[in-house]
Amino acid sequence: MTTTGPATPLAPGPASAETVALADGVHAWLQPDGGWCVSNAGILLAPDRVALVDTAATEARSRVLGAAVAGLSPHPVRLLVNTHFHGDHSFGNGILGKDAVLVAHERTRTEMAEAGLGLTGLWPGVDWGHVDPVLPQLTYRRRLTLHHGDLRVELIHPGPAHTTNDTLVWLPEQRVLFAGDVLLPGATPFVLMGSVTGSLHTLRLLRRLGPRVVVGGHGPLAGPEVIEETERYLLRLRRIATEGHAAGLTPLEAARRHGPGPFAHWSEPERLAANLHRAYAELGPAPLGTPLDVLACFGDLIAYNDGELPVSHA
Repeated sequence: MTTTGPATPLAPGPASAETVALADGVHAWLQPDGGWCVSNAGILLAPDRVALVDTAATEARSRVLGAAVAGLSPHPVRLLVNTHFHGDHSFGNGILGKDAVLVAHERTRTEMAEAGLGLTGLWPGVDWGHVDPVLPQLTYRRRLTLHHGDLRVELIHPGPAHTTNDTLVWLPEQRVLFAGDVLLPGATPFVLMGSVTGSLHTLRLLRRLGPRVVVGGHGPLAGPEVIEETERYLLRLRRIATEGHAAGLTPLEAARRHGPGPFAHWSEPERLAANLHRAYAELGPAPLGTPLDVLACFGDLIAYNDGELPVSHA
């Protein structure tokens, strides 16, 4: 792999992003520090066009991504895949996807339309700029294969995982996986809007695929070990929920009793409180991915975080 951009970013601003070549025509665009709303993207090159996997949260970050694309190819972005509906992966659609066909899972379009720019209200101090989460024009249900130049790109919907509308972008010949937020190397998983059980199912699928390189939705590049690490976290999460529910504890009380444990070194440990709401919900008969009161759950996340809203460097 070869890297362009600063080897050691001095600050987690837009200019600190780096582009990493993973295979011929396959690049990851990585943004430190990888925290809330600071996401990664993929750049796929064909002889006469470019495809993107996700955009970015803010206008400034999306324009830096656009500059990275221009540094790799003189050709326009003709295809843009959103891995899920969250704004930190789709707010740049209107900036980078003007001449592109936007592709996503069918629920991604629905959820994006419902969410709109709501994410901006959670962090009003962020300079979002002019962002426009243009909706996908082409949707699929289970699997879709795209042929982008010589690249075979498989879009896989694994079922509820990080959200109910995740897309795994798999390049089988290169064994490169753009996982979206299903995998977050070095960061705490976030399944509030998805499923614990569904995530575990997805990890089994990923293990069968056998990726060589994993580009998570946030954080540094990883290998297949991130699958095992994520599985250990989710199994512990489910045990805490089962024991906490039996003991009559609320999700917040269970989070405070157990803490992050062996995963304390991961960023965003406050997600434990929200994740436990999802794990508790799955102890009942409701279908996986049944919507929860996200604002109430986020309130517990803030309470667990000593009453402070988590910081976003977007």
